[in-house]
Amino acid sequence: MSLLNPHDRECQRRLAEQLRALHHGPLPLLLPNAWDTASALIFARAGAKAIATTSAGIAAVLGYPDGQHITPQEMTAAVARIATVVDLPVSADLEAGYGDTPQQAGDAARAALDAGAVGLNLEDTTDSSEGPLLDAERQAQKIRAVRAVGEETGVPLVINARTDIFLAQVGEPERRVQLAAARAKVYHAAGADCIFVPGVSDPATITHLIAAIDAPLNVLAVPGTPSVSELQRLGVARISLGSGPMRAALALTRDIAQELFEQGTYSAMENAIPYADLCQLLADG
Repeated sequence: MSLLNPHDRECQRRLAEQLRALHHGPLPLLLPNAWDTASALIFARAGAKAIATTSAGIAAVLGYPDGQHITPQEMTAAVARIATVVDLPVSADLEAGYGDTPQQAGDAARAALDAGAVGLNLEDTTDSSEGPLLDAERQAQKIRAVRAVGEETGVPLVINARTDIFLAQVGEPERRVQLAAARAKVYHAAGADCIFVPGVSDPATITHLIAAIDAPLNVLAVPGTPSVSELQRLGVARISLGSGPMRAALALTRDIAQELFEQGTYSAMENAIPYADLCQLLADG
């Protein structure tokens, strides 16, 4: 069980400062995003310096597709369970803050903080008719609202501002670095600590983004993304895996089911964590 109290503001302040410092160290911050307490503990025991959550993973476990279909209360309840069992900073994936207004973003940040998180992801997607992404200045207002929550509570929340320029394929391909950098400038000025640009994996684009963005850059690592050592050489500050580990676990579950029903055998479970080890992991939690 965690020896820290993630709900104590002074404890959270120290964890937030620790998380922020990890974005400026000699090595990139590695975040294999957790979706429940067991995955969080596995990542922590493997050497994680901080734990981030995956909104898609948590939503899937509770029966929702990704994209703010889960309720904010269910999301923060999952974050609270994770924050309670690890002695590490926890950054919560809050999607788009469960609304397009600064008030909604601030409420989501406060709920995550009360759940024990000291950092958060906030993306600029929107369900409104204005397009796939919220206007950059309106997103900046949401970031300022989140920053105000941190100032009010004395916990300097680490804000990872995500722009989906590449994921949503906004604009002409040759202009996307410029578009992402323009949003990054606005978000950083509003109080974001780090800029998350998922959907890029080639070294040239990553290099251009790092040169154009005056803030630590977070990339989403997928099969085919350069190695950690190569991303470090390029200057990437934070490397996330998103829902990849959870989806890989589900792919193994699918393989187990197919083998069972098609072949009547069980070899896909050969590398399963031993039952006693799983029980001990959670008991020691």
